[in-house]
Amino acid sequence: MVGYDVDERRIKRLALGESYVEDIPGERLRPLLDSGHYLPTADPADVAGFDVAVITVPTPLRDGVPDLSYIEASAKLLARHLTAGATVVLESTTYPGTTEELLAPLLEAGSGLRAGTDFHLGYSPERIDPGNPVWKLENTPKVVSGTTPEGLAAVAGFYGQLVERTVPVSSCKEAELTKLLENTFRHVNIALVNELAMFAHDLGIDVWEAIDAASTKPFGFLRFTPGPGVGGHCLPIDPSYLSWRVERALGQSFRFVELANDVNSHMPDYVVRRLAEALNQRRRAVNGSRVLLLGLAYKKNTGDARETPAARIVELLTRQGAEVRAADPHVVAGVHVPEQRTPDHDAGPLATVHRVDATPEELAAADAVILLADHDEFDYTAVTTHARYVLDCRRRLAGAAVEIL
Repeated sequence: MVGYDVDERRIKRLALGESYVEDIPGERLRPLLDSGHYLPTADPADVAGFDVAVITVPTPLRDGVPDLSYIEASAKLLARHLTAGATVVLESTTYPGTTEELLAPLLEAGSGLRAGTDFHLGYSPERIDPGNPVWKLENTPKVVSGTTPEGLAAVAGFYGQLVERTVPVSSCKEAELTKLLENTFRHVNIALVNELAMFAHDLGIDVWEAIDAASTKPFGFLRFTPGPGVGGHCLPIDPSYLSWRVERALGQSFRFVELANDVNSHMPDYVVRRLAEALNQRRRAVNGSRVLLLGLAYKKNTGDARETPAARIVELLTRQGAEVRAADPHVVAGVHVPEQRTPDHDAGPLATVHRVDATPEELAAADAVILLADHDEFDYTAVTTHARYVLDCRRRLAGAAVEIL
């Protein structure tokens, strides 16, 4: 098994048995390295001789337009080593049509082979929930597809050795849409409860109690909860892929997605507004106040800070003159947050925010504490004991000094 990446720093760490993914401890890598069954490499020559290639590269947005350059680069590399009978699978999230309209022609042009005739080609969306102790790769149903029935069989046969259940669909486009549907569904419903939370607060209604009560309905309701905004590589980006495709192919707007993007992207602004209101009630301004953020990751118990709403909150508070400090046991500076901007990764405000531990002294010294990611490692008794004011964006705390978002 060969793991290829252009990031030599990651390859060096993997070669030493050091995992940069929290859900995959280094202990799982070292036996594979020692036995010679796993080769992490940045040398394109090591790609040669593959039977199955899985493409799992990023698919970011650039000014609202899908950037598929990483898929294109991967396709050109694989094409140079593609042989008859091999199977290529795309897992990267993208718009419907990418596998057949972009990936296949690139592989064919670079290899001289025909997709579906000389080699198999398919799409299988990644389904990973970082930090989830129950649903792992093995027990999460895996959607599979191929450009031909034989390609589908090849893709299903490969993943059938890795997961408990595969879910075949009729074409790559259905599989590509499946991933976008899953994430758009979450994105839209999170936006719904986020907007509802803002209105409920202004109306003096406890939206969390209403959500708890609605959750007792055994049919026709799925629980979603408000928060400081969405993050990670999926929710802030994937629905926009679908919106872009609809606009490009049909000339129509995907209004639900556009509204959800607007609501969720403005939640960090709402968090800062709520904080400013609370400080004003205590005869303080944001300017000059010390604000301690608990959690920089976009979700609890992970070190994933991609597209995290914490970055926007740090930016807004700093711009307004606050002294911002942050504690996060999972997000490591220089690892999960790059120390400087690069062409492929904007370090942003998280790279310069003052990092501290959530000690009783830090909690007591802060004019306000904002709980953004409710990691289990935080001492919540210490938070409620020592903090003068807490804006809890996750409804983890209770107490006289605690206000729920």
